[in-house]
Amino acid sequence: MGRDTVLVIEDEADLREVLAYNLKREGYRVVTSHTGTDGLQRCRDEKPTMVLLDLMLPDLDGVEICQQIRHDPAVKSTPIIMVTAKGDESDVVLGLGVGADDYVTKPFSPKELIARVKAVLRRRLADTEDEGDRVLKHSDEHGTLLIDPVRHEVQVDGETVYFTATEFRLLRYLAARPGRVYSRDQLLRAATGDDTVLVERNVDVHVRAIRKKLGVHRDMIETVRGVGYRFKDTGR
Repeated sequence: MGRDTVLVIEDEADLREVLAYNLKREGYRVVTSHTGTDGLQRCRDEKPTMVLLDLMLPDLDGVEICQQIRHDPAVKSTPIIMVTAKGDESDVVLGLGVGADDYVTKPFSPKELIARVKAVLRRRLADTEDEGDRVLKHSDEHGTLLIDPVRHEVQVDGETVYFTATEFRLLRYLAARPGRVYSRDQLLRAATGDDTVLVERNVDVHVRAIRKKLGVHRDMIETVRGVGYRFKDTGR
């Protein structure tokens, strides 16, 4: 009792066993499934702490499963790490865009996977300390953006928009310091912690997803070529 439960949805039996073995060694309770349909049902029944989700499955693909989880009120906040053999950036953007919190590309080491699992769970449990609990409000010519850390909620012109834990932390970190430029490495550490496996292009992927969700406010996240990103200082 009290252990975090990880649901592994993976159709490759050997990989499924390796994932389960290494997670159990770290003290996690593990539930496994080899199809998307069964995995969805197990997610709803077990309400796991985390889902490891293969992108390519024999029935429903990982994108469809991720979307269904995010639209189910009972489990929509469950962290999801996408496990994929596809390393193309478009696949990564698609996975993160439909609500995955992170991704790992096959082949990967058990050590890397465990590091990602721990990092995502840690981010989900912890608020960003240095911004406190104040609601951040930014306005431009298109309207208003509200970021509420207590509710873990983003409102774009009065409409609530879902952001993954990593997207939320990145947006909140930048929005709390408008006008200040941050490198990709600084943003990775702010959003994931110092002990996470760092891949700088992950920031670009997450920023694309954030901009897409901001819609007409996408230009609030500015690219500083050769350096990184900043949040536009609107002065309002």
